Amino acid sequence: MQAVLAPLQFLAFAVSLVLVLRYLVTDQGYHAATASILVKTALLYAIMITGAIWEKQVFGQYLLAPAFFWEDVVSFVVIALHGAYLWVLATGALPPAGQMTLALLAYAAYAINATQFLLKLRAARHDATAGPAARAGPSEARA
Repeated sequence: MQAVLAPLQFLAFAVSLVLVLRYLVTDQGYHAATASILVKTALLYAIMITGAIWEKQVFGQYLLAPAFFWEDVVSFVVIALHGAYLWVLATGALPPAGQMTLALLAYAAYAINATQFLLKLRAARHDATAGPAARAGPSEARA
């Protein structure tokens, strides 16, 4: 499921980022930008739920398993910022430009979180293709 949702979420992020920036620069396309943020947020929630289920099956706990602790911590920040966006959208607590700026902040946190996961995936692939000596620490490899 993650292999489908992660690229979809990234695609939604990329499209939405363009729409949000377009709105902030031209003051045009508020509804399209808002809809794109809502799609991105829905995909974020779906990936968070399915990721938590996967973490439970693999590591025995829904979130904050040692193997993904920091990724999950940053994910909480991402979720909180997207949730804050939904709140300001629903309440009108910020004007449209403020809403879009908050979305950009949420997107920056998402970009950091996505980078964390990509680096972890890359390291896992490297470890899987490396021999035991490459996976061992420097002193263990020499023993």
